[in-house]
Amino acid sequence: MEMSLLIRWALAALHLLGYGFALVAIIARTRGLRRCTSTQCLSGVFLADNVWGLSALLLIATGSIRAFGGFEKGASFYLQAPLFHVKMGALVLILLLEIAPMIALIRWRIALRKGTPLRLDRAQQFAAIGSVQIALLVVMVFAATGMVRGVGMPGTDW
Repeated sequence: MEMSLLIRWALAALHLLGYGFALVAIIARTRGLRRCTSTQCLSGVFLADNVWGLSALLLIATGSIRAFGGFEKGASFYLQAPLFHVKMGALVLILLLEIAPMIALIRWRIALRKGTPLRLDRAQQFAAIGSVQIALLVVMVFAATGMVRGVGMPGTDW
């Protein structure tokens, strides 16, 4: 089997796994935050947050390599695909929405290590943000699967 085919296969598999891990992690973090009333619940939230962050990095890395690294269909295909822009728009929104929860969770981790009292009053707000991120992640999956099938591309029946 040709090395290029193996690399493309591995990148595609890792990218798909990244979506699965991301979805499970953001659901777990959102549920944990929704139920969070004391610092005892934070270990599960932090674990889910770690997995969410790592899966996001995996998705971004494998997606970038696939789209712009000379693998798959090439950058020109992706850049002219309307659903690629939908997918990237959803990603940008997810990342923008992640800023406040990320900063708060970093501060909560530091405060716990120092033994400083925490204010968890924004946990519900961060859970709501997580729900929006879940929906956007699903949009990304639909955009990706439509894109590789040529939906919205010039010269297709879609």
